[in-house]
Amino acid sequence: MTSLSSPGVGSGLDVKTIVSQLVALERRPIDKLERDKSAVEAKLSSFGLLQSYTNNLRDAAKKLALPGTWAVSTATSSDDKLVSASSSGTASSGSFSINASQLARAQSLASSAFAGSSTTFGAGTLTLQLGQWTAGAPPSFAAKSGAAPQNITVDAGDSLDTIKNKINAAGAGVSASLVNDGSGTRLVVRSQSTGEVNAVKITSTGDASLNDLAYSPDEVATGTMTETLSALNANVTLNGLAVSSASNTLSDAIQGVTLTLKQVTASPVEVTVGPDTAAMRKAVDDFTKAYNDLNTYIADQTKYDPEKKVAGKLQGDAATRTLQGQLRSLVQATSGASGTFARLSAAGVEMQRNGGLTVNSTRFTAALADPATLATAFTADAAGDANDGFGVRFASLTTTLTDADGLLQRRADGIRAQIKRQESEMSALESRVARTEERLLKQYNALDSNLGRLNGLGGYVSQQVAAWNNSKG
Repeated sequence: MTSLSSPGVGSGLDVKTIVSQLVALERRPIDKLERDKSAVEAKLSSFGLLQSYTNNLRDAAKKLALPGTWAVSTATSSDDKLVSASSSGTASSGSFSINASQLARAQSLASSAFAGSSTTFGAGTLTLQLGQWTAGAPPSFAAKSGAAPQNITVDAGDSLDTIKNKINAAGAGVSASLVNDGSGTRLVVRSQSTGEVNAVKITSTGDASLNDLAYSPDEVATGTMTETLSALNANVTLNGLAVSSASNTLSDAIQGVTLTLKQVTASPVEVTVGPDTAAMRKAVDDFTKAYNDLNTYIADQTKYDPEKKVAGKLQGDAATRTLQGQLRSLVQATSGASGTFARLSAAGVEMQRNGGLTVNSTRFTAALADPATLATAFTADAAGDANDGFGVRFASLTTTLTDADGLLQRRADGIRAQIKRQESEMSALESRVARTEERLLKQYNALDSNLGRLNGLGGYVSQQVAAWNNSKG
């Protein structure tokens, strides 16, 4: 591009200013395109949010269309302080009488009292094995299936505290601690899990001092540790049936229900399993919120502010109007899925004046009295759309709208294509303006140069005329 470092040197013309003003006139179409492009980009951003709100409604509708949403169950206990209950959501309805006569307990062993934690022992091995003790003379021990014995190597001079740490690091299913009961320091070994099958047997080999840290009553005169707490199973009667468990958490006594025993019961605790109406209501509330969020957004983006004389970014957009119209029509439509709940309003989901939805709690609670029929009204997936449930119909509509080849995606692609066309047109105009500026600078530079020469010639002529006049004088 031609430049002029000293415009108007020969003529006095301000070439740079003249050219810049002419170029500014040439750029007016580009400036308009830039404003138009900014408006279209803002529209694309607004349309992206419209797609996001529609996706939220689609997801909420899909949940309403799932039979599992309406088959979810909950378990309640008449006394959570004694026995608590929870449902996986698939448990069958029913009631159960629970009586806990014994809670599960972990075994605990204690050594004799030593002078302190620094008491040392000779070299050898302590072997820890989980299993079950059976009473007898002597008692018998059966190793727990899948639980391998763990060997603890004791080096000569290891202290009681060091041995405690080695036991804890071995991963043998027990925990060790030191307890000072006033008479001295004792090693206490406790099973990490409750139940008779999680008791422990400890044998020793090597230095005789390690016998003081062993517990093996099935082997005569082996080990001097004593049992301070025996391992116990939980004993429960469930609707009169005896149930035994190694844990106080019973996850398979009632299919789909987990019972947690907290205290021995003096009288039966009643556990009731039934439909989780709170979860059903939440699914409907989530759908209603998603619908209202979308409805409010459309209203905000399509309104006109007469005071500011500003229109919403999606005002007049055909895809937005189509989406809004189809959703409102579906809210007011009838369905053959359920004669009892042929309209959404019959199930308590009612349209408001602003096009939004609200849940009539009284009507919806009444509908929940017949959860199977209510479920059909939302989940029925028949051959014809007219007999589909409301959840299925809303999920189908919003999925169609948001698919890769759906209405909303096609409209978004169209807006992006419009932006690309504007960018291409602006690029072409920029090239044309650059060429125009270069041409104008050349022309005005030439004009300036010519005017300079004419000014010089005029001065020379004036000098010659003056000299001629002086010679005549």
